[in-house]
Amino acid sequence: MFLFISFLIFSGALMAAAWYVYALPRQAENRILISRLREIRVRAGGPARASRGASDLMIQEQRGAFSALNRVLDWIGPARRLQVSIEQANLSYRATDVLTISLLIAGTAYLLQGLAGVGIFFLRLLIAAAFGSLPIVYIMRVRARRLMKFEENLPDAIDLFNRSMRAGHNIQAGLETLGSETLEPVKMEFRRVVEELALGSQLEAALHNLGRRVPLIDLKFFITGLILQRQTGANMVAVLENLSILIRERLNLAAKLKAATTQQRFSAGLLCALPVVVGLGFWVIKPEYI
Repeated sequence: MFLFISFLIFSGALMAAAWYVYALPRQAENRILISRLREIRVRAGGPARASRGASDLMIQEQRGAFSALNRVLDWIGPARRLQVSIEQANLSYRATDVLTISLLIAGTAYLLQGLAGVGIFFLRLLIAAAFGSLPIVYIMRVRARRLMKFEENLPDAIDLFNRSMRAGHNIQAGLETLGSETLEPVKMEFRRVVEELALGSQLEAALHNLGRRVPLIDLKFFITGLILQRQTGANMVAVLENLSILIRERLNLAAKLKAATTQQRFSAGLLCALPVVVGLGFWVIKPEYI
């Protein structure tokens, strides 16, 4: 049974690696095509409009190195959620590529444990799963950092939008200001909204796409205010001012709470890691105890 499972894992990893090597030339062709489309964008619209986001809007969604497998995984809920998380992290990966790399890492870790003499089957599976989840953990950490940075810069962006509205500009002009005068990643996301509007998208659809890319409740309040202002003509400046103040107060409270609970969180992490560390220590010193 052990040899059969090892053979299956090794065969799957070998086939995935061969498939990935076969797909590399197609990836190079895709990069050349993207470069040519961006050059056309520069010649047609000038350097000011030749941003990465505008070019990406002209290019069909890439299917990744495993296009056939990706079409199958698009119907699977976890794969779709992983792809959404990748987009929210602003990474250029595909869910299929990430899952394949995770499988390769897990299979390699499983086989290396066999070569190292780890005889406990469930322990090998656990360690292999831990190593295989590293790419997904990396994506989630990048996503969390990006969303946190967006939330920190959102109050300043709302204040800038309010000043633009007070100056007599319309909503689209205010969004263009956010797409050029704010900090990243707020700047990039609102620039995408402006580019979608320039390509003929409706304001509501562009704002809903923004809310999908950046799933923050504060941003959803801002988007709802803009849509209501467009549909009803109401004055949302005062509401948005209160929203920016509320966001700042909540961020300050969260920072104080994090500082006050630093020692407790460290103790909790240490206690959670202690059984694993002790178990590994016993396995190295006295394997018969495990």
